Amino acid sequence: MTALILASASAARRQMLQNAGIDFAVQPARVDESAIKEAMQADGAHPSDAAQALADLKAMRVSPEPAAALVIGADQVLECDGTWFDKPDTVATAQRQLEALSGRTHHLHTAAAVVKEGGVIWREATDVALTMRPLSAAFIADYLEAAGDTVLQSVGGYQIEGRGVQLFAALRGDFFSILGLPLLPLLEFLRGHDAVPA
Repeated sequence: MTALILASASAARRQMLQNAGIDFAVQPARVDESAIKEAMQADGAHPSDAAQALADLKAMRVSPEPAAALVIGADQVLECDGTWFDKPDTVATAQRQLEALSGRTHHLHTAAAVVKEGGVIWREATDVALTMRPLSAAFIADYLEAAGDTVLQSVGGYQIEGRGVQLFAALRGDFFSILGLPLLPLLEFLRGHDAVPA
């Protein structure tokens, strides 16, 4: 089997791959995501292009040369009516994000890339539309208290695989992409490259 490396510190991405029975190593990439997103937004880039650029860059930063390992990079950009959101750095920031998203539909652009020997050999980008139900101040406060610091681990301040599902009225798109990876297309690619059993 071809060796796999996940160039991400995301617990959700790691858990998805582990749940799928995949053997891989974790080597988070050091990338200034905020600076790259700010520059691309200033240049008028689409959020999905920013997510793809970050996914590519993370995998490229970790890709060993000339080793034959496949390196998986991934990133997400949340956009609502032209505003891009980052992971909240404090619970107060998470509260403001939830207030801004309450009762509105936002888009979560997820991108992944696989790099081998310094070159991108696969890319996938998805767009999921998520409609948050109108949230009262009391509900947001209760949610944040119950969720604790986990709200700092995901853009938008929610983890839909847990308590965060209560924030939503509807979603349209791939569930795995909400968690951080377009998992089914990734698995199909990896099966074709002897990285997971076929």
